[in-house]
Amino acid sequence: MIGIYLMGFVILVAGVGGLGTAISYAVRPTERKLALIRPLSMASVFAAVCSSAAGFAAALKGAAGQWGHPKCMEVMVAGLSEALIPLFVAFAFLAVAWLLVAAGLRRQV
Repeated sequence: MIGIYLMGFVILVAGVGGLGTAISYAVRPTERKLALIRPLSMASVFAAVCSSAAGFAAALKGAAGQWGHPKCMEVMVAGLSEALIPLFVAFAFLAVAWLLVAAGLRRQV
């Protein structure tokens, strides 16, 4: 259950924070906005890693509760695969954000 809250944090930080600032930078590039995008990007990476680590821990805990049961590996693999989702979401947002930054840099020059 903790993973869903952390996933929301990843979306807020990477999506709203980073992507919103990148859109703003693409429209009107300033050094101040560019300086803000860098720490927001780092915060997105840290939030994604934190969320994935919590997902890994939850998956392993769930598998440990079923140790010896035939479905143990199935539960563990499903949980571990779900734990990777925050990384994909955060890095997808970051990729789009930095493409917008590149467009803003082109406009600035």
